[in-house]
Amino acid sequence: MNHQLTFADSEFSQKRRKTRKEIFLGRMDNLIPWKRLEKIITPHYPKAGKGRRPYPLSAMLRIHCMQNWYSLSDPAMEDALYEIASMRLFAGLSLDKAIPDHTTIMNFRHLLERKGLTRKLFKEVNQWLTEAGVLLKEGTLVDATIIEAPTSTKNKTGERDPEMHQTKKGNEWHFGLKAHIGVDARTGITHSFTTTAANEHDLNQAGNLVHGDEDFIFADAGYRGAEKRSELQKVEADWYIAERPGKIRELKKHPRINKVKIRTEYLKASLRAKVEHPFRIIKCQFGFVKARYRGLKKNDSKLAMLFTLANIARVDQMLRA
Repeated sequence: MNHQLTFADSEFSQKRRKTRKEIFLGRMDNLIPWKRLEKIITPHYPKAGKGRRPYPLSAMLRIHCMQNWYSLSDPAMEDALYEIASMRLFAGLSLDKAIPDHTTIMNFRHLLERKGLTRKLFKEVNQWLTEAGVLLKEGTLVDATIIEAPTSTKNKTGERDPEMHQTKKGNEWHFGLKAHIGVDARTGITHSFTTTAANEHDLNQAGNLVHGDEDFIFADAGYRGAEKRSELQKVEADWYIAERPGKIRELKKHPRINKVKIRTEYLKASLRAKVEHPFRIIKCQFGFVKARYRGLKKNDSKLAMLFTLANIARVDQMLRA
């Protein structure tokens, strides 16, 4: 992005050693199809001449990406633009001109939520990856993860988020939402996802996670019986679903007799491992371990942007490998 640098920004850009943040932002700047994404948002973005002059869409989109990469609140994102030169330069901003405040950053996020634009960005990136021959359709891996939500009732309504629910996993109770994903078996790129309350059974969302052109589908034991459900009858794919933990423990009691079955379960698990890549990226790399917003709609928009950026990060990993 071409913009005038202040003396401080110019001095920063000429220093010899680049930080990990600069390197990462540089790779994302070169990899993300910015024009395609901006084209989706442009019809809904405020035009100059109506009220306060808007910041360039390219700057606001880049700010929104950084907000998701580094798990920053709206005020924290504003502070980062003032304090961190690499983030300011990535957005095409400089200290000698106005910097978007936290209200402007929030309004842009709300625009994406209201118009359902992050879902469209997710589809556009996947279309771009399909055209590039990266996203294939020969196999799908399905899984789900729980995202915790605040349990505090110290808010205006005096109650927990009514759209979130608690569920028991193992011996622990969790309150929040659940992200269900369908992942390309070869690359680990997410091609579909849904957002539900945490108490939603994984099996109920299986029909929304397959595209129908797969040759095979891998899933954990929570999806047993999926191929018999009415919404999945038309899916002509081979299902490879893991045995329940209790059954595997029984098999291991007689390892010699059940050697083939045990090996088959290990093979299923190893092939299914790629489904964890998107969860690792959004939780460990992007820091999304707890829902910040109330309601499923806002969190679905958040997840759409996270999975969009996670797919691009996954492609970056593949290119560097």
